[in-house]
Amino acid sequence: MTIERTGELTIHGNPLTVLGNKLKVGDKAPDFTLIANDMSKVSLADSAGKVRLISVVPSLDTGICDAQTRRFNEEAANFGDNVVIYTVSVDLPPAQKRWCGAAGIEKVQTLSDHYDMNFGNAYGTHIKELRFEQRSIFIIDADDTIRYVEYLPKIVVHPDYEAALEALKGLVS
Repeated sequence: MTIERTGELTIHGNPLTVLGNKLKVGDKAPDFTLIANDMSKVSLADSAGKVRLISVVPSLDTGICDAQTRRFNEEAANFGDNVVIYTVSVDLPPAQKRWCGAAGIEKVQTLSDHYDMNFGNAYGTHIKELRFEQRSIFIIDADDTIRYVEYLPKIVVHPDYEAALEALKGLVS
């Protein structure tokens, strides 16, 4: 049975329902299967042994989601090969590929949860009413333990970039 959480997320003042458990620091990161721009499947195990920053956005074709993905793409240059940065949305892989090309995104890998909301249900970001993802940030260490979590209470606000980047730096320095 899927857990439904209410009262934690709003859009324009209207409450929404989020599906899945709300994860916290110290939890083991759930596995997931997402679809890459080339239609291949990507799981947590594909980046085993690396630190992962997972930036979750409702749709790349919106202003804040665009800015969030661009910011992490720029910051990726400050981290070595032992850090992987994913952006997860429900946008279809061809749309993600088009957006990345137009935006010049080369260091962040965009992944689609459109097929079955596997990630959203496992990470507690699946917005029931909209079939979008709740804006959030997860940082997972090389041993698959969650070291940083931020679930945004409103769809139309930016995450705390500085706090996420400091947490990431703390794991790779």
